[in-house]
Amino acid sequence: MSNSQDDHSQPKGAQGVTRDLASRIASAKREREREDNRSARDASPEMSGLARGMRIGTEFIAAVLVGAGLGYLIDLGLGTSPWGLLILLLMGFAAGILNVIRVVAEMNAASPPPPGSDLGPDAEDEERGE
Repeated sequence: MSNSQDDHSQPKGAQGVTRDLASRIASAKREREREDNRSARDASPEMSGLARGMRIGTEFIAAVLVGAGLGYLIDLGLGTSPWGLLILLLMGFAAGILNVIRVVAEMNAASPPPPGSDLGPDAEDEERGE
C-alpha cells in the first residue's frame, strides 16, 4: 500500500516542480526581453568610437576620391593633362575638410557632454571678466 501512496504523491510533486520551472522560465524570458529592449534603446542614439572614426574617415576619403576622379575625367576629355586632376584634387581635399567639420559638429550636438565636464566659461563668467 505504501507503493500506491508514493505513486500518487510523485506526480503531484512533479507537477509542482514543473509549474515552478515554467514560472522561472517565463520570468527569465520577460527579463531578457526587458534587457534587449533597454540595450536597443540605449545603444541607438550613440555611436561607438569606431563607428565615429569610420564615418569621419569615409566622409574625407570619399570627397578626395570624387574630386580626383572628376579631375581625371576632365583631363581625359579636355586634354589638360595634370591641371584638372590637381585642381579638383585640392577642391576635394577642401570639401573633405568641410565634411569632417560638419560631421563632427553634428555628432557633438547629438551626444551630450559627460557629467562634470568643464564646458568653458559661461556667459556670466564672461560678463564678470570684462
